[in-house]
Amino acid sequence: MRVSLFITCLVDQFHPEVGIGLVAVLRRLGVTCDFPRAQTCCGQPAFNSGCPNEAAIAARQFLRSFGDSETIVVPSGSCAAMAKVYIPSLFEAGSKHHEESLAIAARVHEFSSFLVNVLGVSDVGASFPHRVTYHDSCHLLRELNVRNEPRTLLEHVRGLQYVGLTGAETCCGFGGTFSIKYPDVSAAMGDEKIANLQRSGAEYVVANDTGCLMHLRGMLTRLGLPIRPLHLAEVLAHGASARG
Repeated sequence: MRVSLFITCLVDQFHPEVGIGLVAVLRRLGVTCDFPRAQTCCGQPAFNSGCPNEAAIAARQFLRSFGDSETIVVPSGSCAAMAKVYIPSLFEAGSKHHEESLAIAARVHEFSSFLVNVLGVSDVGASFPHRVTYHDSCHLLRELNVRNEPRTLLEHVRGLQYVGLTGAETCCGFGGTFSIKYPDVSAAMGDEKIANLQRSGAEYVVANDTGCLMHLRGMLTRLGLPIRPLHLAEVLAHGASARG
């Protein structure tokens, strides 16, 4: 299989190691990856800020970039949700761009969902001997209904001890521009998430959205706590071995 990667702004600008892990896992599974160089932002920040016209400009570039791609894999629940759910809403029903966006939306897959539901894989041959918990990012869970897939993949990582997280499905407080507009509320939500992480006894917290991970990393670092945030792709890229 050949897939096109939509790497997203935050991965590209701040955490390229997530993209590197994504490619490593897919190649291990025999998937060929390409990267359409014309890709830019999907338009989510503008859309979330109430600027649909500006979001549509970015969305049209997304459609041009991935129009010829048969399968598109995204290491982000929020950006995948933008492409699958919200980009079509930016264009008038029946218009050229609306029809294109619906066709492309059907070919977009969030990373963990692609592995489990498209490739039918639960064991990618990873090894990560640490205590790990999982945070459900809002768009991945609520817009794409992806809940079990990341946990299934983590449970098949050799040496990994999965521990539950109280309030795993509660927002961490990032919410993109929400954290900028309402910093006090955002910080309070983050404080609750951090307290639950401490109670879990986990060494690592895994999520599938770089925004959530950046938010949690900032708070954990300022508090001097040893819990480390990691993207699922980074965990699955560890310790390659033959799949059982």
